[in-house]
Amino acid sequence: MIPSPRPAQHEPEAPRDLVGIGIGPFNLSLAALAQPLTELDTAFYDQRPAFDWHPGLLIDGATLQVPFLADLVTLADPVSPWSFLSYLRSRDRLFPFYFAERFHIHRAEYAAYCRWVSDNLPGLHFGHRIDAVRWNPHRDLFEVDFTRRPEGGAGAESGEARGRTYAKNLVLGIGTAPHIPEPLRPLVEAPGVPVIHAADYLEHRERLLTAGHITVIGSGQSGAEVYLDLLRHRPAGREKIHWLARTEAFAPMEYSKLGLEHFTPDYTRYFHALPEPVRDRLIPAQWQLHKGIDADTIAAIHDELYQRTLHGGWPDTVLTPGVHVRTAGRIDKTAIELHLEHVQQGTRTRLTTDAVVLATGYRERPLDPLLAGLDPYVSRDSAGRPHIDDQYRLSLDPAVTGSLYVQNAELHTHGVGTPDLGLAAWRSATILNSLTGKDPYPLPRRTAFTTFGLEDGITGRGDRGKTGALSRVRVP
Repeated sequence: MIPSPRPAQHEPEAPRDLVGIGIGPFNLSLAALAQPLTELDTAFYDQRPAFDWHPGLLIDGATLQVPFLADLVTLADPVSPWSFLSYLRSRDRLFPFYFAERFHIHRAEYAAYCRWVSDNLPGLHFGHRIDAVRWNPHRDLFEVDFTRRPEGGAGAESGEARGRTYAKNLVLGIGTAPHIPEPLRPLVEAPGVPVIHAADYLEHRERLLTAGHITVIGSGQSGAEVYLDLLRHRPAGREKIHWLARTEAFAPMEYSKLGLEHFTPDYTRYFHALPEPVRDRLIPAQWQLHKGIDADTIAAIHDELYQRTLHGGWPDTVLTPGVHVRTAGRIDKTAIELHLEHVQQGTRTRLTTDAVVLATGYRERPLDPLLAGLDPYVSRDSAGRPHIDDQYRLSLDPAVTGSLYVQNAELHTHGVGTPDLGLAAWRSATILNSLTGKDPYPLPRRTAFTTFGLEDGITGRGDRGKTGALSRVRVP
């Protein structure tokens, strides 16, 4: 059963308890967990006309890399009406799912589940572009200016309307943006050049498949899925695909059970408490925890390649790690020339191709443009990044009495679990517990078998000085 919405707020000047900017999975999780807390008046805004999650990568058969329990709510509230199992029940699909025995669901199914939540959850306002955020010291409130776009309209002539809402607290969930390496940026921005980011892959797939030669750049899960999909759609012996990557290998993601404990609240707390220089060194070194390739995808690629050798010969495809693109340009009107360098060999070469897919990942959208009006109040670290506390709040000047929370913008302070869907419900519950000053969502004190640091008072048997006792000392 879908909960009935709370009564609408009819006073435009009345402040909301919480206003969310952006409606991706993380703020959708927060909105779903906030919905039964009737003491909270919340509203969430997004400039898109409706919920949409990575439509360009909903490739047939592609699955999430986290279990279905990593939905919007379950790991904080297993009985929530907004769970994935509730979605299946609403579609009369519980028994098919039960017999399918799937722990990792299809990516397209996760997107459909999120759309179901967004279609039924009250307090979500799509088609609203946030223009500015300010602190009003006279009212002790945040002011949020927005432009409302009518359905199907793109400009003022279509009926755009400007508005303002007020909030005691804000949460930013503006997500990430596709990353385009600098050498390839001019080609991506040039009209008619078939150089696209994997985020738009499905939209351009038919055109890509007509290309004589295709190059995929990127060693992560998206690159592997795009390469596999292209390979399956190209004739044997005439594949004509290059797959290039900067990493030293097409490496599997760390998916051991103890390795996965890096995506627990325990590790997040440990990472947050580390000194800033240590955190900055750790993040790039941990790439295989979240930027590797699912082992099943690697196996499927190898199986597909092996199948093409059964009648003799090798598939016409090249897989080369350890390569980066130095520069790129056009040849004539159709071809693209990539200037490559192999890092370990120190050698260089050129590759001529007809189309390029950039599976080069995503980067956090910068907060500064949106928070320009709050900049004087924001505390920053040595690299100019906002300080973010363990409750996911930006550290603001004491003159600002409201809280400004962030979701998926805290990689530098909270580590590799930041973009992980498995921590969505826990982070949302943490924010709501902080916001209410209560514990509407009691959270576990311990979530991992691994103890990530040395702490005073950790004992195995007996008192300090006896067997199993640890005492932390500061190393000079």
